[in-house]
Formats: sequence, structure tokens, C-alpha cells
Amino acid sequence: MKRSALCLLLALCLVLAGCSAAAPAETTAPAQTETAAVTTAPAETDSATREFTDSTGRTVTVPATITKIAISGPLSQVYMIPLAGDMLVGVCSAYAENEALYLPDYLTSLTEIGQLYGGKGEMDLEALLAVAPDVVIDVGDAKDTVKEDMDSLTQQTGIPFVHIDATVESAPEAYRQLGVLLGREEKAEELAVWCETTYDGMVEMMERVDADGARKTMLYCLGDKGVNVIAEGSFHAETVNLMSQNLAVLEDVVSNGLGNEVDLEQILAWNPEVIVFAPDSCYEEVGNDPQWQGVNAVASGNYYKTPYGPYGWLSSPPSVQRYLGMLWLGALLYPDYIDYDLQEEVTTYYKLFYDCDLTDEMYQTLMEDAL
Repeated sequence: MKRSALCLLLALCLVLAGCSAAAPAETTAPAQTETAAVTTAPAETDSATREFTDSTGRTVTVPATITKIAISGPLSQVYMIPLAGDMLVGVCSAYAENEALYLPDYLTSLTEIGQLYGGKGEMDLEALLAVAPDVVIDVGDAKDTVKEDMDSLTQQTGIPFVHIDATVESAPEAYRQLGVLLGREEKAEELAVWCETTYDGMVEMMERVDADGARKTMLYCLGDKGVNVIAEGSFHAETVNLMSQNLAVLEDVVSNGLGNEVDLEQILAWNPEVIVFAPDSCYEEVGNDPQWQGVNAVASGNYYKTPYGPYGWLSSPPSVQRYLGMLWLGALLYPDYIDYDLQEEVTTYYKLFYDCDLTDEMYQTLMEDAL
């Protein structure tokens, strides 16, 4: 951004957002992630604001009462919809018809503001300033530059940016932290308890699976040729790693939604018992492709398409909806070990997280080619 444009942007921010930039934080990344918390404001602090310490250890000045929020991208958006969707002033991108089907109607009318990291383009700061959120929330894995990014954007826009760490395992704590930030503790606790109960149940089930030596070998394949894989060390692979033996063990892991590109020879060498294909991959073609017939999973018919709607169940983005991926993989891979009804669990999730009354027809559409 040119200097003159930046000055204009700063001036526009002061008019629209009406808030001061947070004090600069340390720029050295901490060795350990710190728990987000709200601290008691000093007596001289404006009663209209308070201090919030995010997962990076940055102390950020935020409004005492937050009513308008923006998000950094689709991963954060999935977390925020069930907790504070009514506070959102923008979405990262528009919803397709098959995605909007599961979501509250008001989301489809919100301004598109883009996203910070990867995906479909950079965040539109002018659009962000125009909708004037009280805070911008980034949820997920912490990028190496997250502290610098959050500080820089706070200083550029005058809007506080905060980061909350969230993995599959730590989603309950992420919701509790977000509940404190947004004054939505009761709803946050409801979401956190559901996540905790589900995660603990799946971990316990996998302990029984491992005790019997029944863990399946698996690959999660993406792309129009199906030769991109989500490798073991990727943030996107958390659910796959929990529920299977992920054979995609690679030296240089690409930790984004595109995965690592390999080749069919490597997949043949891994020869997994099961393959799950991403929704936009070559699932429909592999059954008639002679080259894929050498792969055990394809030859035996043990390949499936990952459910999608309104987001991916294993990634795309790697957010809280991966809990559905755990439940689905449990029913798919270990039917003799599950103690739940998959349709009941999925229906509960859609009501709790999206306020969507999932019909039998909608469920069957989600499960097409998945079981």
C-alpha cells in the first residue's frame, strides 16, 4: 500500500471505527501458547474498554461490550457462527446455494471482506472499515507471524485484532475463551461441553480399537487427480491422524488445504486399506481407472467421498466441523466399536451449531457416497 493510501485508510478508520489502536505488543513469538483471559482494567482505564489477552500473549484493548465482529477467514467463521453469528458484520466469501441450505438466512446478506491467510484472496481492508466491527477474530492454528500480523493490522486499522488457538483437541477451551471475549459464556459452555464429550468419546473408542489392533490404514486424497494427500504432520490431518493410521508420512509437510502432491506410484506403495477423497476430487473416476485398481482400497471398494455441507467434514476449512468427520470416520471404519447413532449425532450438531433442522433427505444427501 502506498504511503498516501495508508494515510487515507488510517483517517477513514478513525471516522468509522471510532477506536484507538492497541498498544504495540512484543514481536517475539512465545515459546508456549498462553491462555486467553480478561484482566481487570486499571482504575484510570476508560470504562468503555477493557483488556483482553489472546492466545499469543498480546494484551489488546477491546470495547467493554462487543456487539459487532469480523472474522479473519473461513476457519474462524465456522467457529463464530454458532456462538455469535448474529454479531457478524461480514463473511469471508459468499455462500453457494448448497452451502446456504444449512445456515441462517442472515449470513447470505453480509458483506464479503475476504480473508487474511491463503484461500480466495486477501482481506479487503476498505470493506472491513466500512462495516466497522468492534473486533476482528482469528481462530485456528497460530501462523509463525501471527503476533506481528495481528499487531500490524490493529495499528493500520484502529480495530483490535485477536487470535485464539483452536485445534481439534482444544476447541472446547477456544469456545470458553471466545465466550469471555464476547460475553457469551453460557452458549460457549454449551458448545464446549458438546465438543469435550464428543472428543473424549472418540479418544476412548480409539483406545479400544488400538487395544484390539484394529486401527485402519488410510489416505485422505484431494485434487482432480487424487494424488494430493493430507500428510501426517499437517494441521489439516488432525482428525485423520486420530481416527486412522495416516500413511502419508512425508519429510516436507505442506500444511495447507491443498496438501502434498505425490504420484500414483507412491499411493500404490502405501497401499492403504481405505481412501477418503475430498468432495472436489476424482472420486467418481477412480473406480473405472485401471491405474487405480492396483490400490487395495479401490480394488476392494473401500473408498469414499468426504461429506460436505456447509463446510468440509475433514478440512476445507480445518475447523470445528471436523468433529463431524470424527463421528463419520468412527461409523465408517469401526462400526463394531461405536456406541452412537451417526444420524442422531449429525442432526444434533446441525441444530446446535447452525440452528438447522436436518431432515432425513438432507442427511442422506450429506451421506451420499460417504458410507
